[in-house]
Amino acid sequence: MTPTLYAPDAIRGITIKQPWAACILHGGKRVENRPRVWAPGWRLLHAAAEIDRPALGDPLVARTIRGLELPTRAVLGIVRITGSHTDPGQACSPWAQPDRVHVNLDDVHPLALPVPCDGQLGPWRVPLAVYEHVLLQLPAHLHALLPEAIS
Repeated sequence: MTPTLYAPDAIRGITIKQPWAACILHGGKRVENRPRVWAPGWRLLHAAAEIDRPALGDPLVARTIRGLELPTRAVLGIVRITGSHTDPGQACSPWAQPDRVHVNLDDVHPLALPVPCDGQLGPWRVPLAVYEHVLLQLPAHLHALLPEAIS
């Protein structure tokens, strides 16, 4: 049996349920609400197996995802986490939820084609084959910013 090869440790996957993943990739959602801080750096954005059905009724979400497909169990893009914060008393964004850590997302790049794979909760190690499929879909200028895949 061949051992699984992984992408460089400097890049991890993060799993987010739909429709939130679509709102990040195709809308203005630049804050992810979490119970704890996430470390800065580039992350592959993975859509979870489950869809957050109640979120589909949120007017902000509904406007953002109108006409979009909501693929699951796949890497859909790449984002850069630039920091985390809390906002006591006043939200930093319409997407921010009270009493949560707000993870700042920048440099959002959706992929043209989903890259199927399984993810997990928390930052997870990305199989090298998945990372290489993602790199094929990214603009050349991003390659210099990302960790190099070593086979």
